[in-house]
Parts: sequence; C-alpha cells; structure tokens
Amino acid sequence: MYENRKYRYIAAFCLLGVCTSIFYILNIGIGSVEIALRDIVQTFAGQESSETVERILWDIRLPRATAVLILGGALALAGYLLQTFFRNPIAGPFVLGISSGAKMVVALVMIYLMGRSVKVTSADMVLAAFIGALLSMGFVLLIARKINSMSMLVVSGVMIGYICSAITELVVTFADDADIVNLHNWSRGSFSGMTWENVKVVAVVVFLTVAIVFLISKPLSAYQLGDVYATNMGVNLRALRVGIVIFSSILSACIVAFAGPISFVGIAVPHLVKRLLGEAEPIRMIPACFLGGSVFCLFSDLLAKTMLAPTELSISTVTAIFGAPVVLWIMVKRAKRDFD
Repeated sequence: MYENRKYRYIAAFCLLGVCTSIFYILNIGIGSVEIALRDIVQTFAGQESSETVERILWDIRLPRATAVLILGGALALAGYLLQTFFRNPIAGPFVLGISSGAKMVVALVMIYLMGRSVKVTSADMVLAAFIGALLSMGFVLLIARKINSMSMLVVSGVMIGYICSAITELVVTFADDADIVNLHNWSRGSFSGMTWENVKVVAVVVFLTVAIVFLISKPLSAYQLGDVYATNMGVNLRALRVGIVIFSSILSACIVAFAGPISFVGIAVPHLVKRLLGEAEPIRMIPACFLGGSVFCLFSDLLAKTMLAPTELSISTVTAIFGAPVVLWIMVKRAKRDFD
C-alpha cells in the first residue's frame, strides 16, 4: 500500500514537471512570430541567430513565460491556503473578493502616480496590491466572525468583490485617456508586457513566501484535522491563522499587481492536484499545487495568445472556460454528499 502511494506521488510529480517544461517551451516558441525549436536551442547555447529572434525571445517571450510559470503557481497555492484556512472547497482569491480588493488599490495608486508623472515601480504595485488584498481579507474575516454558514461567507466575499470592482470602475471613469488604456488592459487579466524587472521582483517575493509556507506544512497538516487536534499537537492557532492570511495575501497581491485579477485558477487547481495525488497532505500539496498552477496558467496563456491570433484574449476568459466546470463539479459533488 505504501509502495503504491509512493509510486503515485513520483508519477504525479513527474507528470507535472514534464507538462510544465512542455508548455513553457511552447509558450516561448509559439506566437505571432513562429520560432523553431532549433533557433531556441541555438539562442540559449549562445550561438549566432537572427537578431529579431533573439530580441523576441529575450525581451518578450522568456520574461512572459517565466512570469506565467511563477505567478500561476503562486495563484494556485494562494487558493490552497485559503481553502485550508476557511475549510471551504470553493474559497479562493477571486471568489472571496481578495483579488478585487488588490485590483482596486493598485488602480488607485496607478492613477494617482501616473497623474503626477511619477513612474510606477514593481515594488509600488506589489505593496499596493498587498494592502488591497489585506483590506478585503479583513472584511471577509469580520463577516466570518458573525456568520457560521460557509456558503454565506462565499456570497459575502463575492459582494465585497463587486463593491471593489464598482469603485475601480468609478475611478477609471475619471482617469486620463492614456491611463485608462493601461488600466483596461491590466484589469482584464493579462501577462503581456512582462519585463525582467517584473520577473525579478516576482521571483524573490513568491519563492521566499513559498519556502516559508513549505516550512509550516506540518502545522498546516495538524490544522486540517481540526482546532482541537492542532492545539493538542502544540500548534499556535492564532499565529498560524495570521500567517496563512499574510502569505495568501502576498501571493494574491503578486498576481494582481503584474497580471491583474485571474479567475478560477485558485479554486480549480488545488482540487485537480488533490485528485492527482489522492490526498491533501500539505508537504506534498504545496509543491504540487505550485506546479499545477504553473501548468494551468501556461496552457491558458498559450491559448489566449493563439486562439484568435493576432487578437489576444484575456487570460481570465480562458481560465474561466476550463476552471468553471471544475467548480460546478465540486459544488454538485458537495451537494450530493450533504443530501446523502
């Protein structure tokens, strides 16, 4: 039995690793200008190749594909942390309004700074998104203290998301035309325009957060078995809950700051990964969720670029097409279980 589970874990991680590599290479090679695998290998090997190919690879596609890989994993992990925290299978940054709160504050900061001809740095974006995510999370936690129904909590999160989106739209209405173009493209959810500066900031913040989350996988495992069990195991519940809130907010903030709000990834991927592994043990779910989110977002971004080329779709449109059925399946399965 143990050997079978061990082989399943190895097979699952190998599958996720291979899929991540394949979709990463496809994202680099496929676009408005097709680049052959031979040209990609030559460029990476430092051999002479077309200047146009080099510029497309190093300045556009590599930073974008790398950002998708990192931020997709961060988004899935944020969803897993929130589902663990609320013990709700459809909790996620988008559903609970956390992404909308981050989007609202980023929009306010962007318009304020752009209106004064001040350059908006990557650090400014992450900080603004983190503040917005914490504000939304704070409202959700306040509501959670007043009501016991998890379904009502999700509805409350959706309402907070609508309020934040309405405020964002109101702010955009009074922004300058140039600012509106930038905000509109960003608010739809897109990885286009990524730079190596963005990737550096994202990599440092996300990988540091993921490392810390992995280190607390044991307390998370105890927390999944209930508050009483976790307390008996010596887990400081208050500190753990604060940590989950902060880490999930940081991960959500990074995505919103650079790619805008992206729907359904944070809900769907943890469940798909859980089915793949056959368990929800944090020590394996944390890295598996990160890889699963990377695969899902790399695949979705590839479709967003190519489905209606040269027009690029919003990545949220693609993630909704594949993620929404998973959420519906979760809700139907949960309803049937409750009925039985």
